[in-house]
Amino acid sequence: MRTMEMREARAMVKAMRSGAGRAPEGLADAVLSEVGLVDSWTEVEGPIGPLYVGWGRDGVSAVERAGDPAGFEADYELRTGRSIRRVPGMPPKLLAQVRARLQGERTGGPPLDLASLTEFEQAVLRKTMEIPYGEVRPYSWVAREIGRPRAVRAVGSALGGNPIVFVIPCHRVVRADGRIGEYGAGGPDAKREVLACEGIDTDELERMAQRGVRYVGSDTTSIYCYPSCHHARRISAAHEVGFRDAAEARSVGYRPCKSCRPLEGTPFAA
Repeated sequence: MRTMEMREARAMVKAMRSGAGRAPEGLADAVLSEVGLVDSWTEVEGPIGPLYVGWGRDGVSAVERAGDPAGFEADYELRTGRSIRRVPGMPPKLLAQVRARLQGERTGGPPLDLASLTEFEQAVLRKTMEIPYGEVRPYSWVAREIGRPRAVRAVGSALGGNPIVFVIPCHRVVRADGRIGEYGAGGPDAKREVLACEGIDTDELERMAQRGVRYVGSDTTSIYCYPSCHHARRISAAHEVGFRDAAEARSVGYRPCKSCRPLEGTPFAA
């Protein structure tokens, strides 16, 4: 926006707030938001409780579990360098996109503003968005997929700092050893709860891991997958085969699923 336009917008808002013209309530903040001088946030229902959602002209830039409004605003302004104000609701199209993503619908939206993050962090989070609803992948899978197979710990750090939780589903990334792992939006219990909402039995996944089962295959197709893959979940008990690793599966003629793309080497620790 040109400097003159910004000055005119500020002057308009000042007049509104001074009572000149008796502008409708909330119009001043709407004008500021429209011209990009302030971002907006509101409360939206999430899978395990209400969420605070913040957005600006470039898209959604913050989602966190509802709690301390002042703290949310302070953290937002510190991270983005932009002011933010609470508004009654989101623009209808953006709200529909956010809800669709939270409900697991296959959609390209909503637009996301990740400008405050590094290129590596952005790559991690965008790859995480590709993990289907109701499925999980290990940290090492994300690292391999973005071309940084040894950056497993860095992937974990990037996911731990995810500023747009639930919409960017970092809860769908778990440890290679089968444990659920940490979760910045409420810890492991919250992670289990949101995964349960997506139909994932985290207790069963951990029991399989304790038995040494990392992958499951079908003896009718000779394809092996991650246990949560939608293909794996269609295998009947009579035709399911468990594998400790990819080498074991390949040794008996199984090939990796093209959908979940299981790791073909020895997974790293995380």
